[in-house]
Amino acid sequence: MLHHQFIVAWLQSRCRTERGANLVEYALLLALIAIVCVSAVTMLGRATSKPFSNMGSGLSP
Repeated sequence: MLHHQFIVAWLQSRCRTERGANLVEYALLLALIAIVCVSAVTMLGRATSKPFSNMGSGLSP
């Protein structure tokens, strides 16, 4: 019985990892980076839309 208890204790200690917590942290970090990138592209798009439109209009014959 002692051998069985040792195996059970060893398996339980091996199963207690922080893999799930790390995955959640990486997912949150990835979501934050995505939000920042989308916001930056949106702001840059709005800021550069008019100058590019004016430049395109100026090139038309």
